[in-house]
Amino acid sequence: MNNEKQIEFDKIKAIWKDLAITDHAKKIINEADLYYSEIELRKQLKDTTDARFLIEKFGTPPLQNSSEIRDVLILAETGSCLTPYQLERVEKALVSIKRLKDYLARGKVYDNSLAFYEENLDFLSDLHHEICNKIRNEDVDDFASKELEQIRKQIVKCEDQMKQKAEQILRSNKEYMADNYCTFRNGRICLPLKKDYKHKIPGSVIDKSSTGSTFFIEPSGVAKYYEELQLLKISEENEVYRILYTLSAYVLSCVPVLNSNLTMIEKLDFIFSKGKLSIDMEGIEPQINTDRCISLKGARHPLMDKNTAVPLQFDIGEKVRGIVITGPNTGGKTVAIKTVMLNCIMAQCGLHVTCEQANICMNSSYLCDIGDGQNLSENLSTFSAHITNVLEVLQQTDKDSFIIMDELGSGTDPTEGMGIAIAILEELRKSGAIFLVTTHYPEVKEYADKTKDIVNARMTFDKETLRPTYQMIIGEAGESCAFYIADRIGMPNEMLKRAIRAAYGEDAVGNYTFSKPKKPLIKKNTRKIIRSKKASVNAALSSKYNIGDSVIVYPDKKIGIVCSPINEKGVLRVQLPNKKIWINHKRVKLHVAATELYPEDYDFSIIFETVENRKKRHDMERKYTGDVIETEN
Repeated sequence: MNNEKQIEFDKIKAIWKDLAITDHAKKIINEADLYYSEIELRKQLKDTTDARFLIEKFGTPPLQNSSEIRDVLILAETGSCLTPYQLERVEKALVSIKRLKDYLARGKVYDNSLAFYEENLDFLSDLHHEICNKIRNEDVDDFASKELEQIRKQIVKCEDQMKQKAEQILRSNKEYMADNYCTFRNGRICLPLKKDYKHKIPGSVIDKSSTGSTFFIEPSGVAKYYEELQLLKISEENEVYRILYTLSAYVLSCVPVLNSNLTMIEKLDFIFSKGKLSIDMEGIEPQINTDRCISLKGARHPLMDKNTAVPLQFDIGEKVRGIVITGPNTGGKTVAIKTVMLNCIMAQCGLHVTCEQANICMNSSYLCDIGDGQNLSENLSTFSAHITNVLEVLQQTDKDSFIIMDELGSGTDPTEGMGIAIAILEELRKSGAIFLVTTHYPEVKEYADKTKDIVNARMTFDKETLRPTYQMIIGEAGESCAFYIADRIGMPNEMLKRAIRAAYGEDAVGNYTFSKPKKPLIKKNTRKIIRSKKASVNAALSSKYNIGDSVIVYPDKKIGIVCSPINEKGVLRVQLPNKKIWINHKRVKLHVAATELYPEDYDFSIIFETVENRKKRHDMERKYTGDVIETEN
């Protein structure tokens, strides 16, 4: 199945998967595909109906996840000794099987075919009885065997004797004790003796306090009980392992039956998840045909709220193979074609559909071209990606396909897009496939009106609320209502007039009734760009000093000659003895003007340039040279 994401079937799967219990059922749902066998599809749909019936009659079935118990069975097959916890998991699985058998058995009185799966489940009552008698609270029960019962009684008796003996010694030697109670150190019962009296009572030093003032002594009279206790615990451990190995071997002998049970649970979980989905979405079982006909009564998009979704009436087949849907951009065309295809896909996956009544044909493939396919990573524009996808769809199309295409021929020049749209429609018509397309081109509407096997349809639109009604009327072409929508939303009358004039001519402007007599475009306050002020030099200031003027440079009161006038920053350049400097005009005062010092047209390069540079410049004026004149910064 292609295009699950575009059709939003992936979202249906996500909801469906959450209703399953077992990991295996979730995996099957994730990989769910179309059924191409009519017999198998009808069986799957009946299973969904039977599952819904049982859930409505008896509630949710008692299913449990099988992953953990399968791991236990794999461990048993290796010959390992199962732990009490693992054996309890087997016991709980058997309880779940018994509850599921009872649940299914109640459905037999209704002749529900799903109920007879109960006969394929084996409770294994003997194994359940053995585990219950020998394992309790994740441990081997005291009464699992007579020998274990006797050993544990002896252990309790030995522990009591050991404690009594220690307390007797404690009471008899109170003056030597740091405390008046016995304590355990490293698993041994000890007496807390003061450091100075550690040799008063015969026994072994087991530990001492952090300060070293107290020694913990195991009396010799107590030690013999401890040794006896250890031997009893070894016997207990051996008996426990014997019981666990016996139970593990029993589980191993039942592994084939248990695996068969788990497989049946996973199968039933998948079936019941379809029934749960049907209840949640309030679906119905569709009729199936192979006559290339689709009829939906009261259809709605499965992901839309039933209280707000408007039921869709849809019919195609017999003499009609293609429908061209037109109408305003907000008219629900895309929702309509998705609703039809999504319900058809759900039906062919064995699911109930969200319709009041449905008769759906089986299709070899579901193909679509919906939405903006712009792919920046592959440098494809919206139109390029659209055409690429369309060509892939056409390559996979045959007479048993079902195709939907949204905004056919869009994304390019309207005239050329219209031509491409008609060419695509003709190719789809020749293939014999069922197809639904949406468009705005009036020429495509005319083509559909004149062509065999294709009809127009329109989506109705409430002009008062500017909302789609999601009603499809087959056999009529729709209008885009672009000017009406733009007018109601608030486009200024002058803009609308220009648009109508450009589209239909001057006469159409006079015939159009505007919602309001005057409707100017009201500008909103926007942020202003703050531009920096450019530095400017006063004209009088720029001519204050001329080249050759003799000036006094402050604060040193040195005499210099101006070699560059004041620039836009208010700075001029002055020639001082052996150097040139840049200095602000405020630190300079005119001493003698150049007009009083030099004749007219005087060559100031004599003052400001070196002899070498002057010679190079003279040569450059006469001929080409490779010399470079070096200037001072």
